[in-house]
Amino acid sequence: MTETRHQPVAPTRTQRLASGAAIDAHRHDDHQIVYAGRGVLGVTTGAGSWIAPGTRAIWVPAGTTHAHQAHGELDLHLVGLPATENPLGLDEPTVLAVGPLLRELIVTYTRTPDDGRPERARLRAVLLDQLRASPQQPLHLPTPTTPLLRTLCEILRTDPADGRTLAELGREVGASDRTLSRLFKSDLGMTFPQWRTQLRLHRALVLLAQDTPVTAVAHQCGWSSASAFIEVFRRTFGHTPGTHPPRAPRRPG
Repeated sequence: MTETRHQPVAPTRTQRLASGAAIDAHRHDDHQIVYAGRGVLGVTTGAGSWIAPGTRAIWVPAGTTHAHQAHGELDLHLVGLPATENPLGLDEPTVLAVGPLLRELIVTYTRTPDDGRPERARLRAVLLDQLRASPQQPLHLPTPTTPLLRTLCEILRTDPADGRTLAELGREVGASDRTLSRLFKSDLGMTFPQWRTQLRLHRALVLLAQDTPVTAVAHQCGWSSASAFIEVFRRTFGHTPGTHPPRAPRRPG
């Protein structure tokens, strides 16, 4: 990823993005919490991509070059934290679960003027407490570094519904399934089936944000049936795709 901007201070604000809009690669000297109260948010770094519906937020550590992508109309809530303050102890981007209370805290905090009032400080303290208790979610799609895996992964990115086995894909890229399996674990830290499921879930979130019917999403992402897709989605996100995405209430402003 090519760095295009350096913003020393990570802003705390609310921003609306049209579907398909992007914020180009940039970095902050501060940490940042990025949350989509509406739509689906994608964050990309040189190490991979993270995606978050309305039940998830993304932690972006200080100094991380990253870009944002809006899938569906996006209400983007940004919370900046000093680099000296890391309540999560995380040094890489991470997806966090966002329950109803944390959702309201983020939305309210990003829409409250930073006027130094004690009320805002107390709101911030509760927000950080809720963040510390927020479970981390494995919604990272790592980017391969080896040319062989880059070629294979690009085939599946182009068509997530491609159902070929690792051995069949290996014949196309010129490697054995044993070699490829070893590369997935050493380069990406996950197995081939795990990576493909992550890819399909990422694409499913994007399609759902575009109001694609659930049955069509299941087909386009490679699940054998809508029911199989619904079950995987429910286990991962805690709700069915038919109720996706849960939205924070929209307020004036």
